[in-house]
Amino acid sequence: MNTIQSIIIGVVEGLTEFLPISSTAHMRITENLLGIANKDEFTKVLTVAIQLGAILSVVVLYWKKFFQFKNFNFYFKLILAVVPALIFGKLFNEKIDAVLENPLFIAFIMIAGGVVFVFIENLFKEHTIDKEEDISIITSIKIGLFQCLAILFPGLSRSAATILGGMSLKLTRAAAAEFSFFLAVPTMLAATVYKLYKYKSEVGSFSTNELKQLAIGNLVAFVVALLAIKFFISFLQKHGFKIWGYYRIVVGLLLLLLIQKGIIIA
Repeated sequence: MNTIQSIIIGVVEGLTEFLPISSTAHMRITENLLGIANKDEFTKVLTVAIQLGAILSVVVLYWKKFFQFKNFNFYFKLILAVVPALIFGKLFNEKIDAVLENPLFIAFIMIAGGVVFVFIENLFKEHTIDKEEDISIITSIKIGLFQCLAILFPGLSRSAATILGGMSLKLTRAAAAEFSFFLAVPTMLAATVYKLYKYKSEVGSFSTNELKQLAIGNLVAFVVALLAIKFFISFLQKHGFKIWGYYRIVVGLLLLLLIQKGIIIA
């Protein structure tokens, strides 16, 4: 993998990780168009490990929330909410990896999720929770369970699953999106650390070039994610989710077209 490829993947990760449009689907398309899909194990590691840069963007943007150490209830809710994902990830790790390499499955999940988002505003109209402090521990655990859907169905999008879950539990658009960002930090951190540890235990150590590409990819993902999060919250409050639903459907159909043309191998 070269520097240009790392930069492109970092941009895609930063743009899509916190939007309800599936970073997984966009990564698969990007890897195939760059000609690096399934080329080596490090490519798979990089597409997970650059989540660290995206994680740091959330911590920076919401630093008052994450470093307000007296607010133990905030940390407690995140810890409990992330537990289901850790359990599911461990139990279904091999099956998840297999599905991640199946772009046809991802395409159908993209389209199905898009249809849901087109009608989500009509499904959940009653919103009474508009800030994190009002989210109960039980509600946070339930949102954590929704997050497991993204683990079982790659292409659904982790942020989409948690936002849908939050809105179904009476969170406002903004509150559901922000809690999704908060929950991403422990979830993605655990996935990143596990992937890096597993790779290092298998190969012994990272090469100089691999460390360089990890650093570049993470830096780019961090900067782009900062901008994407700010844009998403503002756009969401004004326009809602429908446009993201249409976007998912278009990308899902594009993925199917690329598969049909043989550009992406299913």
